[in-house]
Amino acid sequence: MANENSEIRYLNPPTVEVRKKKYCRFKKAGIKYVDYKDPEFLKKFLNEQGKILPRRFQRKVAQAIKRARSLALLPYVTDLLK
Repeated sequence: MANENSEIRYLNPPTVEVRKKKYCRFKKAGIKYVDYKDPEFLKKFLNEQGKILPRRFQRKVAQAIKRARSLALLPYVTDLLK
């Protein structure tokens, strides 16, 4: 009684995950050094309260923001920064 032509059939085809290659957006833009003395550029990576936005590849940006804060170029906490 066993079916000799037994094939496994799925309702949906099995999905194969294709991961996108991770890239650094600063390398892609050709930025080698994130300058802590440019607060307008660093404001792009802060939210309205002044918190650093959580994104990948921002180790250099976070360090530059912290340096700018210590020199009073950027505020630590604020209301409606942008």
